[in-house]
Amino acid sequence: MNPLQNALRARQLGPYVCSRCTKQMRHQRRCYVTSTAPSIPEIYDVVCVGGGPAGLSLLTALRSSPATSNLKVALIESQSLTPTSNFSLPAPQFSNRCSSLTPASVQFLDRIGAWKHVDRERVQPYEEMQVWDGVSGARIEFLWPQGEKGKTIAYMNENSNLTSGLLRRLDELGGVNVFEGEKVGDIAMGEDGKGLDLRGWPVISLKGGRKLAARLLVGADGQNSPVRQFSGIGSRGWDYGRHGVVATLQLETVGADDGKVAYQRFLPTGPVAMLPLPGNHATLVWSTKPEFAAHLTTLGTRDFMAMVNAAFRLSPVDLKFMHTMQKSQAGELAWREEHTTFDKLRIPASVIGVQEGSIASFPLKLRHADTYIGERVALVGDAAHTVHPLAGQGLNQGQGDVESLVKTIKYAVTHGQDIGVHMSLEPYNAERYAQNNLLMGVVDKLHKLYAVESGPVVPLRSLGLKAVNALGPLKHFLMSQAAGTGVKIL
Repeated sequence: MNPLQNALRARQLGPYVCSRCTKQMRHQRRCYVTSTAPSIPEIYDVVCVGGGPAGLSLLTALRSSPATSNLKVALIESQSLTPTSNFSLPAPQFSNRCSSLTPASVQFLDRIGAWKHVDRERVQPYEEMQVWDGVSGARIEFLWPQGEKGKTIAYMNENSNLTSGLLRRLDELGGVNVFEGEKVGDIAMGEDGKGLDLRGWPVISLKGGRKLAARLLVGADGQNSPVRQFSGIGSRGWDYGRHGVVATLQLETVGADDGKVAYQRFLPTGPVAMLPLPGNHATLVWSTKPEFAAHLTTLGTRDFMAMVNAAFRLSPVDLKFMHTMQKSQAGELAWREEHTTFDKLRIPASVIGVQEGSIASFPLKLRHADTYIGERVALVGDAAHTVHPLAGQGLNQGQGDVESLVKTIKYAVTHGQDIGVHMSLEPYNAERYAQNNLLMGVVDKLHKLYAVESGPVVPLRSLGLKAVNALGPLKHFLMSQAAGTGVKIL
């Protein structure tokens, strides 16, 4: 046993503790650390920076597995977790930050015991998706074949509902030291001193004064990840020159099944999607030019609703004209609807309300780290990749990262390997990088393909869309991939 392991045993830290102490550690609740900063670094097996869905899922998965439950783990989150823990909105209000969870992601959350803590009354599964070309009208209908009716394509859920459920599961498991409201001041390689040889270990200095040394440092800290910057891992990509506009909508009630279908229309300025929430509510994700996004966010409620309804009903030319109007879009839409023919059964129900304060916008980017691992460093979620929202796969990619990384850590622990070294982490990088890179490439090409408004590309892409819609086995395969239940493409 090396000097560091002896020191860890002496201080009863990490997995190298006696059986009696191990049993006590299993019953500790999630601990919010507020004590005075120690003079030497505290030793942890895993330190995760970032308390979003990816970071919380990682710690929950580690604590819920017998193979890794004895690891000493910590969470560093710059914001207070109290609002997330106490997430509650009166019905029928919904957060405008929603994600489409695939069945594969839900199955993973269920296996680690977190899904039961998510408020299911705020989750909306859907079994059908209508996608069409805003220029040509070519359409593809994603719905399961007759023999598979009742299968879910995805679950719409508020991000805060998910993180709240994960925090409740962590409270149930216990054994996580949480440094909330603590910002990372610096990350540097440790040194040999005071009886601990921390050379080659990341040491995280918090602005509050504490220092944490990590056998494995996990960056779940977003697209501007300090952990990625510390590790020297590069990130490549570009800005799309588009903004995403989100809002929580109230729909006109047409039938019992209305609102249980997801709709997406590809416009030259970007795709617009209306995704179902419980009751007659839906969440809007509209990717468009920055100047159009800015205009939309300044409109009154009535005119904003008119623009959303127009986005699913009118031609791109008509919609472009309405973007130039400073007001009175509602009257313009009413007039143009009288002179426009569209299939009311294949478009979403009319928007009749917008939740106050729910309209917001944000820039869209593509970013991909050069690798997901370094020596004693691993990246997950947005710290590793940021994708265009048109496929609704961002959060699911992060959950896939976490599942793969936890599997890799389990293997290292059960085979007596050091969980932080590059060799132990390589299986995670090999499994996830290729899959994520493929998905990001497909989504990027789709965005660029449907940004073309005229020319030979339009009929060709329309022909392809119609062909896929006519080929049942191919469409079934694509649905399985989108739901995360098909065979992985490597």
